[in-house]
Amino acid sequence: MALNAFNMEDVNRIKLVLVEKKRTNKWLAEQLGVDPSTVSKWCTNTSQPDLACILKIADLLEVDLKELFVREYKQYILQQETKSKNSK
Repeated sequence: MALNAFNMEDVNRIKLVLVEKKRTNKWLAEQLGVDPSTVSKWCTNTSQPDLACILKIADLLEVDLKELFVREYKQYILQQETKSKNSK
Protein backbone atom coordinates (compact mmCIF):
# COMPACT_ATOMS: atom_id res chain seq x y z
CA MET A 1 0.00 0.00 0.00
CA ALA A 2 1.49 3.34 -1.01
CA LEU A 3 2.26 5.89 1.66
CA ASN A 4 0.31 8.56 -0.23
CA ALA A 5 -2.84 6.47 0.32
CA PHE A 6 -2.78 7.58 3.96
CA ASN A 7 -3.33 10.92 5.58
CA MET A 8 -0.25 11.93 7.56
CA GLU A 9 -2.26 11.34 10.73
CA ASP A 10 -2.62 7.70 9.71
CA VAL A 11 1.01 6.85 8.97
CA ASN A 12 1.44 4.47 11.90
CA ARG A 13 -0.80 2.59 14.30
CA ILE A 14 1.56 2.52 17.29
CA LYS A 15 -0.99 4.13 19.61
CA LEU A 16 -3.72 1.64 18.65
CA VAL A 17 -1.43 -1.36 19.00
CA LEU A 18 -0.25 -0.15 22.41
CA VAL A 19 -3.90 0.01 23.53
CA GLU A 20 -4.63 -3.45 22.08
CA LYS A 21 -1.62 -4.87 23.93
CA LYS A 22 -2.50 -3.00 27.14
CA ARG A 23 0.83 -1.16 27.14
CA THR A 24 1.57 2.51 27.72
CA ASN A 25 3.71 5.13 26.01
CA LYS A 26 5.84 5.22 29.15
CA TRP A 27 6.42 1.45 29.03
CA LEU A 28 7.45 1.61 25.37
CA ALA A 29 9.76 4.57 26.04
CA GLU A 30 11.45 2.66 28.88
CA GLN A 31 11.88 -0.45 26.73
CA LEU A 32 13.44 1.57 23.89
CA GLY A 33 15.48 3.91 26.08
CA VAL A 34 13.85 7.03 24.63
CA ASP A 35 12.06 9.98 26.17
CA PRO A 36 8.30 9.44 26.68
CA SER A 37 7.65 12.62 24.69
CA THR A 38 9.28 10.93 21.69
CA VAL A 39 6.86 8.01 21.90
CA SER A 40 4.01 10.48 22.31
CA LYS A 41 5.04 12.15 19.04
CA TRP A 42 5.03 8.78 17.29
CA CYS A 43 1.59 7.96 18.72
CA THR A 44 0.15 11.24 17.45
CA ASN A 45 2.02 10.89 14.15
CA THR A 46 3.77 14.21 14.75
CA SER A 47 7.01 12.38 13.92
CA GLN A 48 7.95 8.84 12.96
CA PRO A 49 10.46 6.37 14.41
CA ASP A 50 13.27 5.18 12.16
CA LEU A 51 13.15 1.70 10.65
CA ALA A 52 15.40 0.10 13.27
CA CYS A 53 13.18 1.47 16.01
CA ILE A 54 10.00 0.31 14.27
CA LEU A 55 11.44 -3.20 14.09
CA LYS A 56 12.14 -3.07 17.84
CA ILE A 57 8.61 -1.80 18.52
CA ALA A 58 7.07 -4.66 16.54
CA ASP A 59 9.24 -7.13 18.46
CA LEU A 60 8.40 -5.62 21.86
CA LEU A 61 4.68 -5.58 21.10
CA GLU A 62 4.88 -9.07 19.55
CA VAL A 63 3.16 -8.01 16.31
CA ASP A 64 3.90 -8.29 12.63
CA LEU A 65 5.54 -5.16 11.29
CA LYS A 66 2.59 -4.61 8.95
CA GLU A 67 0.26 -4.37 11.93
CA LEU A 68 1.95 -1.10 12.88
CA PHE A 69 1.01 0.44 9.52
CA VAL A 70 -1.98 -1.19 7.87
CA ARG A 71 -5.23 0.24 9.20
CA GLU A 72 -7.34 -2.86 8.76
CA TYR A 73 -4.69 -5.47 9.49
CA LYS A 74 -7.02 -8.41 9.97
CA GLN A 75 -8.87 -7.55 6.77
CA TYR A 76 -5.50 -7.20 5.03
CA ILE A 77 -4.44 -10.69 6.18
CA LEU A 78 -7.71 -12.21 4.96
CA GLN A 79 -7.26 -10.55 1.56
CA GLN A 80 -3.71 -11.88 1.30
CA GLU A 81 -4.87 -15.40 2.19
CA THR A 82 -7.66 -15.21 -0.40
CA LYS A 83 -5.22 -14.01 -3.07
CA SER A 84 -2.85 -16.84 -2.18
CA LYS A 85 -5.61 -19.48 -2.43
CA ASN A 86 -6.85 -18.04 -5.74
CA SER A 87 -3.39 -18.05 -7.29
CA LYS A 88 -2.93 -21.81 -6.71
